[in-house]
Amino acid sequence: MKEFPVTDRTRITRLPKRGAYDASTIYSILDEALFCTVAFSRDQQAFQIPTGFCRIDDKLYIHGSVGSQYMRWLAESKATLSISVTLMDGMVLARSAFNHSVNYRSVNIFGIPAVVTDPAELDRALEIFTEKMCPGRWADIRKPTAGEWKATMVLSIEIEEASAKVRTGSPKDDAEDMDLNIWAGVVPLTTKRQPAIPDPAMKPGIPLPDYLK
Repeated sequence: MKEFPVTDRTRITRLPKRGAYDASTIYSILDEALFCTVAFSRDQQAFQIPTGFCRIDDKLYIHGSVGSQYMRWLAESKATLSISVTLMDGMVLARSAFNHSVNYRSVNIFGIPAVVTDPAELDRALEIFTEKMCPGRWADIRKPTAGEWKATMVLSIEIEEASAKVRTGSPKDDAEDMDLNIWAGVVPLTTKRQPAIPDPAMKPGIPLPDYLK
């Protein structure tokens, strides 16, 4: 099993037993999460941008407009990015206010962006991104034109430094609180897809695709 090196930037120092550096754990979280936060520093000013992403092998991909100021700056500066994702799995309700917590799975990655120019890699990245957001969609839609590709920038980030942090399980109450007559436990949280809402401008008679049912 592949393990990422533990660096000063990725080392879990607070509750290190919750840390994980194996690719299996890290990639499973990345592949389930739909959005990430891209953080960087520019002219001594901190920025963070939420965006969709996908993973192919050991690379993360983000995309945006060639007119996007931050995308152009990332492409030109080759600044090191800090990219994070978090999946919230539950509210952990303890007997005391102090011991309340959440169950979560999170990943933090450091890497330098590179502009993707290879047509095959661009097509693959957009296909994987589309299928991640909506499985089955890629085979059903019109593919980008040459003009649309010229208006799109795709950046790849090699995953070289990465760590995960995970909390699971029940509340961790103090021994003296265990006999209190207070409910304690976990309230699970999930991201759930709701029934599809058709576009009012859609031509009549077009059925809902099976992959959306």
